[in-house]
Amino acid sequence: MAGGGFSKLPNGTVVVAVTLPRPTAEGGTVRVLVHSANRARALTRLRNLGLRAVYLRGNANPPTLDEITAVLHHPDGLLWRTTPECREQLWQPIRALLRPPAPAH
Repeated sequence: MAGGGFSKLPNGTVVVAVTLPRPTAEGGTVRVLVHSANRARALTRLRNLGLRAVYLRGNANPPTLDEITAVLHHPDGLLWRTTPECREQLWQPIRALLRPPAPAH
């Protein structure tokens, strides 16, 4: 895993950020943000979506304040975008990453 980390919020919840290989054929990496009650539940949410080999070792790359704000304002509490971060690219819901590609006509 390229990097990851977490931030504990004042209300006791955590925001976990991990950089993972992109699960589609395009390759590259994505930065995934998860808001959850604790670190274990955050990783379980990702594993339940099919991202089985997700582990958080250490706190080398915790989420930035902008990332925390983005995930807290999203109803699902699960976002992603490609890395390295492009300022023009917006955070997207996790279902956009896991959706199968549209067939070419």
